Amino acid sequence: MANLFVVSAPSGAGKSTLTQRVIDRIPDIQLSISCTTRPIRGDEQHGREYYFLTQEEFFERRNAGDFLESAQVHGNYYGTSKEYVQKILDQGKSVIFDIDVQGAANLRQTYPEAVLIFIAPPSVEELERRLRERKTDDPREIEKRLSNARGEMVEAKHYNYMIINDDLEVATNELEVVIKGKPLDKSSPAEVLKRLLPELNDEQKPHKK
Repeated sequence: MANLFVVSAPSGAGKSTLTQRVIDRIPDIQLSISCTTRPIRGDEQHGREYYFLTQEEFFERRNAGDFLESAQVHGNYYGTSKEYVQKILDQGKSVIFDIDVQGAANLRQTYPEAVLIFIAPPSVEELERRLRERKTDDPREIEKRLSNARGEMVEAKHYNYMIINDDLEVATNELEVVIKGKPLDKSSPAEVLKRLLPELNDEQKPHKK
């Protein structure tokens, strides 16, 4: 089994839920808890979902070289602690990263052996429904996340695997299979993207003169 896994998805696709379900099933893998400047939501706790920092604290740590990767997403900053990840690896455990596409690209420069897994919604329409139903963001924030989602999904073509989170149990099983290093009989991310984002097919057609 590889020991570094990166899970990314557009906001609302369910990557955090899937990641936690797999961690509960596999004892030798641990989540890398990121640092962020975004506000706490609901019953989130410092040190459980994220390490919540002020922008000043975040910039001080980034300037000191404390992060393996960092990125600005939806107006907030996120970063992965070098020390935190190394402690997990030193314990002989695998690490799973729940990070965005920018962070994944940066992280892969440090760990080219990392396995990248993209979690996608069954459709853009379903993604919008989930974002509105969870009621954690105002309408303006939802529109920003939906606008960013298409660009994030296009980046999935650089990932090793894409899992469609249509059925939670099926998606969890597929993620578990990937992490355990077993074959996953799925279409390539590029092929799945053509179904999810039909406009990509139009862009690839020759333009008539």
